[in-house]
Amino acid sequence: MASDTDVSVFDVFSRQCPSRSTLEHVTGRWGSLTLGALYEERLRFNELRRRVDGVSEKMLSQTLHALERDGLVLREAQPVNPPRVDYELTPFGREVAGQLLGLIHLVEGRMDDVLAARTRYDATRGGR
Repeated sequence: MASDTDVSVFDVFSRQCPSRSTLEHVTGRWGSLTLGALYEERLRFNELRRRVDGVSEKMLSQTLHALERDGLVLREAQPVNPPRVDYELTPFGREVAGQLLGLIHLVEGRMDDVLAARTRYDATRGGR
């Protein structure tokens, strides 16, 4: 177990740090939405795709592979015909998803403020 005096060898602000790619997988649009969707229940691929509205099959597949490789998602293939594959969060994935859901709920709860800020910004900058 690490003591308080130990210094982490990982620094996400360093270009070479492997934690940076994991942070990108977690905080990217599809990664965060996938983790959030899996927080409540284990889902099959197409259930997950319906839950994460707008994600393509290719992007969801890539996202799941990255999250599985990072140890956040567990892929379980059932030996049945037709094949069934379920996805669920690992304990680490649940911890990360819980943090992300806090951020998601904060943003959702403040959207009135965000929309008002966008309106003010667009009015002074000529709009988008």
